[in-house]
Amino acid sequence: MKDSFSNVYNDKVRAEAYDRLEFPGTYYLAYRDLPAIISEHVQGRTALDFGCGTGRSTRFLRKLGFDVVGVDIAEHMLALARKRDPDGEYRLVPDGNLDGFAADTYDLVLSAFTFDNIPTMEKKVLHFQSLKRLLNRNGRIVSVVSSPEIYVNEWASFSTKDFPENRSAMSGEKVLIVMLDVEDSRPVEDIIWTDQDYAKTYELAGLVPVNISRPLANPTEPYNWVSETKIAPWVIYVLRPGE
Repeated sequence: MKDSFSNVYNDKVRAEAYDRLEFPGTYYLAYRDLPAIISEHVQGRTALDFGCGTGRSTRFLRKLGFDVVGVDIAEHMLALARKRDPDGEYRLVPDGNLDGFAADTYDLVLSAFTFDNIPTMEKKVLHFQSLKRLLNRNGRIVSVVSSPEIYVNEWASFSTKDFPENRSAMSGEKVLIVMLDVEDSRPVEDIIWTDQDYAKTYELAGLVPVNISRPLANPTEPYNWVSETKIAPWVIYVLRPGE
């Protein structure tokens, strides 16, 4: 496995397919509870969207009233973000390097699915340390990641049935998943990471979880749920700097 900060969406065809995606099906659960979580745990209105892609999560934060800048390593994704949102601020950060951003600045750093694509404990820790540096005194990181269970079940928006090898994947190894809500049917490569290893990652990065959410679907919601009412596909961590 390459020890580099990579992005499976740094591909023009995949970027364009992803750009047309909003919040359908299983993705809805990743965002449904975020307004309430952010309202409870975040003070202030300055935000950085780490791994903003085509700007979906950046626009989401702006609608919540945040003054937000989106950053990503994929230029194709950023070009689409700027096209869709010409008044937004989107910046390329090669290899995820945030040294150009001032420390102690942000009330909120949001990372939606970004750490699904960052390999190795060392890389994850370094990036979380970099994000921690950007937080002001009361700042919080909200990190949305895929649960390990997402890679071994079927979902309204994802399929893993063609990849039985996912079941034996260890934390830090590549797994495959197909997105069902986009035209691009090529499998996406993610990095599976256990809850225990996330806990270790945060400890090494000097971060403390203050809230952990595992959103389940409600049968009355207007989607054709598959596993979502019984198994949480996502984990939402709220993190503060340690003492």
